[in-house]
Amino acid sequence: MRFRDFELDNEVFLAPMAGVTDLPFRLICKEHGCGLLYTEMINAKALCFDDEKTKKMLNINDEEFPVAVQIFGSEAEYMARAAEILNDYPNEILDINMGCPAPKVVKNGDGSALMKNPELARKVLEAVVGKSKKPVSLKIRKGWDEDNINALEIAKIAEDCGISAITIHGRTREQYYSGKADWDIIKAVKEELKIPVIGNGDVASVEDAIKIRQHTKCDAIMIGRGAQGNPWIFERINHYIKTGEILPEPTKEEKIDVAIKHIELAVKEDGEYVAVREMRKHIGWYLKGMKHSAKFRDEINRMESVEEVIKTLLQYKEI
Repeated sequence: MRFRDFELDNEVFLAPMAGVTDLPFRLICKEHGCGLLYTEMINAKALCFDDEKTKKMLNINDEEFPVAVQIFGSEAEYMARAAEILNDYPNEILDINMGCPAPKVVKNGDGSALMKNPELARKVLEAVVGKSKKPVSLKIRKGWDEDNINALEIAKIAEDCGISAITIHGRTREQYYSGKADWDIIKAVKEELKIPVIGNGDVASVEDAIKIRQHTKCDAIMIGRGAQGNPWIFERINHYIKTGEILPEPTKEEKIDVAIKHIELAVKEDGEYVAVREMRKHIGWYLKGMKHSAKFRDEINRMESVEEVIKTLLQYKEI
């Protein structure tokens, strides 16, 4: 798949996820074959006001390219200014968030709330595309709720505004992450648009990836929750696409080794205090479904030092 003027290695992408797709996690996913990484969503207005916490979220490592930075906001002037600022950052792609369902985001008219106002959405898209020197992509949902399904309308506006690719999560904002993703809406948009369409929603296995590609004919797949604790999903899907063979699931030992590498990267990026706390959810995802994991997970959730955490994971590995 091409993004305007450059070719991607493969068509299996990591979805932007708040509190999840930080630099350490992106590096882990890249090592396991992710074709395109997305940052956590960046508040455009905060970036314009030079917020330090926001700028830290934009740390990008040479090893993770290609990478997309995702911004959110509903004020065209701030979104345009953020695009200008990001022209000087090393990311290859700029992505616009019109899919986030979080109350603290939509209450300001941002995220998926923008889909309720197609005219404003157009202004935001035109403003960002007009100021960005990089390809601009867009991520949307099926619609606001079942009475307001307008993914196709927004997608056509986006194509008209010069958006290079569009990702569709097959749920409404009202659904959040519950129920089943509607792949039919992805298929419908793909049939109508000339720009690449990326399918998102309910891809948690190689089999799911096969089904969504067959059903929607989408140009690429974006994986969110399916990659939590499971970066192997990228290389396993890529291997199937190339060979038709489904690789076995990672072993317990492989999962623990990667969990340890992940926490070491997190300590390097954020320091021990933050890393130990942020890694609790990731370790829970890595250990999910393993025998006796609940006991070790509970112990780790009370630990304060990285040394303790790694020691406990190594003990669990030997059981």
